Amino acid sequence: MLSRRTPERGFSLIELMVVMAVMAMMMMMAAPSFSVWIANSRIRVTAESVLSGLQAAKSEAVSRNTRVRFQLTTTLDNTCLLSTTGVNWVINLDPNVNASEVEGLCATPASPLAAPFILQTRPAAAGSGATAVAATASSLVFNGLGRIAPPLPAGNITIDINNPAGGTCFAVGGELTCLRIVITPAGQVRMCDPNPDLPAGDPRIC
Repeated sequence: MLSRRTPERGFSLIELMVVMAVMAMMMMMAAPSFSVWIANSRIRVTAESVLSGLQAAKSEAVSRNTRVRFQLTTTLDNTCLLSTTGVNWVINLDPNVNASEVEGLCATPASPLAAPFILQTRPAAAGSGATAVAATASSLVFNGLGRIAPPLPAGNITIDINNPAGGTCFAVGGELTCLRIVITPAGQVRMCDPNPDLPAGDPRIC
């Protein structure tokens, strides 16, 4: 007695090619959105690093009841310079009221007892790609009350974070959610969105 042959199951070559073509089209359609998401994520990583550095400097100033300086630097090695476009930050005690005390000394081991009195350092853009920083001041000091120490700025100090390699900001007609850190003379520190098209009352607005 002959046994009935069980038909083989699986995809034909044509079916497989159709599925692959559909998947490729879907990936191509999703690619622009995915790249914008990556760029926005990198902006947020850098912004949150800068924000945490400012909050740490303010906390150290209050807990020690002394001047603590936060500064943006070009590098974290001993070639470092203060820069309003620096993507790294250094926190140090400021007993000498010297804005440039850490310049050329950013790789010095942290110590509150010896110049340049470094407490913390961090690459703000670590792991966040080609993010860029643009600040209105490269250095600021918190006093023991958590306020900005004199001489006071004329207005708020701002630090803008964007990702030029990923596109342009909503504020100038692009697709990226760029972010801004605002520090008031009273020492309030907050992160916000500079997009002017956000509705009034939106908590994200600058």
